[in-house]
Parts: sequence; structure tokens; C-alpha cells
Amino acid sequence: MGMSASYGPRPDRAEMVAVVRAAVDRGVTFFDTAEVYGPFDNEDLVGEALEPVRDRVVIATKFGFDLESDGTQRGLSSRPETIRRVADAALGRLRSERIDLFYQHRVDPGVPMEEVAGAVKELIVAGKVGHFGLSEAGVANIRRAHAVHPVTALQSEYSLWWREPEGQILPVLEELGIGFVPFSPLGRGFLTGKLDPTATFGSDDIRASIPRFAADAMAANQAMVDLLARIGAEKDASPAQVALAWLLAQRPWIVPIPGTRRLERLEENLGAADITLTPADLQAIDAAAEQIQVEGERYPEQMDRMIDR
Repeated sequence: MGMSASYGPRPDRAEMVAVVRAAVDRGVTFFDTAEVYGPFDNEDLVGEALEPVRDRVVIATKFGFDLESDGTQRGLSSRPETIRRVADAALGRLRSERIDLFYQHRVDPGVPMEEVAGAVKELIVAGKVGHFGLSEAGVANIRRAHAVHPVTALQSEYSLWWREPEGQILPVLEELGIGFVPFSPLGRGFLTGKLDPTATFGSDDIRASIPRFAADAMAANQAMVDLLARIGAEKDASPAQVALAWLLAQRPWIVPIPGTRRLERLEENLGAADITLTPADLQAIDAAAEQIQVEGERYPEQMDRMIDR
């Protein structure tokens, strides 16, 4: 997402293509995009970058927003005809004959989940889609979708500073055999320790509107970064690597998707896979994290209303 939207000025496209291909060279096989990233531009970038290695990677994209041809967002839409149209357009931009994993980006309260799952099932039968996914869906809709067609993965936010999925979501996913793909596993950059707590963000950066990135919240939340840094010092690892290693240690079917636009950060993130956190380490992290009160909501009110609960 960050290569095309939401995190300040867009970087050079050729450089971003090179970073994606460098990820493949280093063994990364799973890439996540969406129609709304850009909008449209990110799917096209991913398609260009991965076309030469398409048989070596898994590509996930998403439907669920009502977009004008110029990218103007008019709200949510998961009507079956919209899903079919979005799939065909995405296949063209991705330069692919199949979308490996097709997520509903946000639950559309105006369309029964059974209709959504049925439409994706038809695309799977037609060979245009490989697997069905949901994003930020609640327990009831996960079950409703799964009853029509197996849900392969749920993508929702999860990290040391947003642990809500542990309450109801993770137990249901384990029961149904659904994988979990945490987005923002590094807290939109905050958990890396690379953000100055006094940083400000431009109007083209999504963090400018997120309460958790207000100055007072960032100052309070620095305690979480300090915790990761302390653990990292013991493991010869960065805070980002500890944050990712913590996620990987939670369940074997959790696949976090950290984003980056820089090769050195890509390599840092990949290093998390080599870090072993023992049960004692995890217990110590959890005990310390319980003493930290994370300040600020994770979304502004308008975006929060789109979350299915």
C-alpha cells in the first residue's frame, strides 16, 4: 500500500518495482495489494513487478469499495456485480490469469454475507480466483461466509499494540482452520523505533488523522517501543524484528505482512524469521506489555465505522 498511497509523497515507481523484485530474490512469496490502494495504481505496480516471476508468488488483492473511474471513493460496495467487475479489472492490472487470494476489504452491511461468498465462489469455480478471504470481519460474518465457501484467510490489524483479535477472532479462526494475516504488524511504523515521538505528518499521510499518532499519544506509547528495544538488546535484534517475531510466535498459521519502500528495511523485516522467542521470552513480553496502556484509537471515527464487530 505504502508504495502507492497513504504514507506521504509517492516514491519513484521504478525503485518500488526494484524493491518488490528484491523481495522475491530474498525468498518472499506472498504479496498483498488492493484496488483501493492508489486507487488502482498499486495493483498495476505489483503486476509489473511480479509478471516475470508470477509462477513463484502468491498475490492477494481486495474488493469492497465503491470507486468512481477516477478513484473517488463513494463508500462500500460488495454487490455481486461489483465483485465480478473488480475481479476482471484486477486481473488486467495484475497481468495474471488468476487472483490467488481475493479478500472482501470491508464487510458491506448492505449486502448479505451469503451473497458475497456466493459471488466469490462463482469466481473460484470459473478459475479467476483461487481462494476467498475477509478483512476486518467479525465472528458472525466469518461464520456466515465460511458456511457458503471456505474462508482461507482473515486479514485484520494485530500487533503488540492492537491485541483485540485475541479475544474472539483467533479462537474462531483456529476452530475453522482459517489463516490469519495481520496488517500493520509494526504499528504503521511506530513499533520500529524509527519514528521520532515528536514527528508530525502531512495531509497525504494517513497517520495525520489517526488518534494514536497524536503527539500526546505517541509520547505515552513510546513505552511499547522501549519494551521492544529492551528485548531486542538481549536478542541482538531491532524493535521491528522483535515485534514481528512476537507475531510469528503466536500461532503457526499467522502470516504478518510488514510493508516497506526501502531495501534495508525489507532485509531487517526478513531477519525477524531468524529470531527465536522462547516461552519464557513471550511470557516476559506479555507481562511487561500488560503494564503499558496504549493511548489513542487506531482509526479516525469515519474509518472506524467501517469495521465489522
